[in-house]
Amino acid sequence: MSVPPTFDVRVARAGPLSPSVRGLVLERVDGAPFVFEAGQWVSLVVPTADGDLRRAYSIASPPDGSSRFEIAVTRVVSGPGSTYLHAVQPGVVLPAVGPQGFFTRPLENAPPALFVGTGTGVSPLRSMLQTAVARGHSAPMHLLFGVRSQEDILYREELERMARDHARVALDVTLSRPDESWDGRRGYVQLHVRELYERLASSSSVPPHVFVCGLERMVGSVREILRKQMGLPRNAVHSERYD
Repeated sequence: MSVPPTFDVRVARAGPLSPSVRGLVLERVDGAPFVFEAGQWVSLVVPTADGDLRRAYSIASPPDGSSRFEIAVTRVVSGPGSTYLHAVQPGVVLPAVGPQGFFTRPLENAPPALFVGTGTGVSPLRSMLQTAVARGHSAPMHLLFGVRSQEDILYREELERMARDHARVALDVTLSRPDESWDGRRGYVQLHVRELYERLASSSSVPPHVFVCGLERMVGSVREILRKQMGLPRNAVHSERYD
């Protein structure tokens, strides 16, 4: 297995995506294209009072041949890495290592896909969606995105626009703590996986694959539904855990 390259990145832009999540646009200092596959992750070397820390973040943007890419960072209480990245300003340079990871969706002969993500677990799924749309891939894609409240819906306008403008893209957001104004799905993503998978499968001659990303408890629960309760084969269920 080859060792992923190390390179320096500059913070090009930073801003809030939600009350607890900050988006960072990073660019290679050397200006070289950042080559990766949609779904992969990169590690940043973050300076702290106790020494350098390495933290991994899924790449939230599509591979477009440029030197730039995006990540989304959740603020973790007393977490030195996320605390630093929530305060870092444009112009700061950090070492990076990557890309890495096998949570990818090669588009050649790719079947329909159900994407299931919670919180910043939507990051690699956003990259996959944008890549497929940009390359004109025709297989249907359905994103099931779970967060607590409306203010936590990352990339909301973009995802809604993508679903509105592209017939092969569908979006369902489910809230675990909705307010009275919410008229969408409610509860955890686990409650909706079977229905949305069966809907996607019924409209295609090819069985869909499922891509699941988020915290371990959710990923494990969804995998159990898909594999044990619904009998999906192992190679049709792909997952990435954050803890």
